[in-house]
Amino acid sequence: MEPRFNLYANDIAAKFNKRLVTAARVIDESTLPKATQELVKIRSSQINSCGMCLDMHTKDAAHAGETPVRLAMVAAWKESTVFTDPERAALALTEEGTRLADGGGISDDTWAQVRKHYDNDQIGALISLIATINAWNRLNVLAGMVGGEYTPGQW
Repeated sequence: MEPRFNLYANDIAAKFNKRLVTAARVIDESTLPKATQELVKIRSSQINSCGMCLDMHTKDAAHAGETPVRLAMVAAWKESTVFTDPERAALALTEEGTRLADGGGISDDTWAQVRKHYDNDQIGALISLIATINAWNRLNVLAGMVGGEYTPGQW
């Protein structure tokens, strides 16, 4: 299956993608746990039906040692016992932040849980991560990029 538009063959899109990768380094270098970062990327990608990002982040998480059970349960994290309270807070913020168009916004309860489990720098990283993965999801879905070919560590 060929993409509608090759984001990496077009000069403008490639430059934008490069800058988005550079901006995300701040998040990678933060103290927000790496496992939490991957869970956030996976959940946002599930909601946005981004096959390319879902392929990448599930494989990267597995490569980093994430368990198959936890990977399988991300879509049903609310009905699962395999995530920590901080991870649940991050996943709730991810869902609410990804579904802004649904009109619910960020609930006071979710925000209180995020505040309880993360310091200001981690919250800054979490908010930035949710915005960034949503941008990647939209870029890839709009361009018709598909999943299935990613190898961990490829990018």
